[in-house]
Amino acid sequence: MDRFEPGAVTHMLVVADAAASRDWYVRVLDATVHGEYGGTSVVLDLAGSWVLLVTGGAPTPDKPTVTLAAPDDPDRVSAQVIFRVEDCRRTHALLTARGAEFLTPPVDRGGEVRAFFRDPDGHLFEISQLV
Repeated sequence: MDRFEPGAVTHMLVVADAAASRDWYVRVLDATVHGEYGGTSVVLDLAGSWVLLVTGGAPTPDKPTVTLAAPDDPDRVSAQVIFRVEDCRRTHALLTARGAEFLTPPVDRGGEVRAFFRDPDGHLFEISQLV
C-alpha cells in the first residue's frame, strides 16, 4: 500500500452532556443518530459526515498524555465546522428558529456571505454562501 485511503473520516467533539448535545444536533442541524454507547458517546450522521460526540475523560493507555475536555473558552477556537449552503440568510433564519444562537446576523464579505454559531459546548460552526 502506498496511499492513505481511509474508508471514512469522523469528526470528534468533546461535550459536557452527550444526551443534551445529541438532542441539539438532531433538533437544530437535522443530524441522525447512528449509535449511542454507554451514555458517554453518540455517533451522528451530519450532512453525510460522521460526528462523534464524547464526554471528557482522563488519559487512557493508548493516549497516555491526552485528556479530553469540552471547550473551556468559546472565544478561543482551534477548529470549526463549516457548512456550505445555498442561501446563508435563509439558513440563518431556519437555524435561529430551531435554537441556534448566532454571533451576528449574516455578513456579506464580498464574494461570500457567512455567519457563525456555537453548539451548547461552544464549538464553532459557520454557514457560508458563495456569491
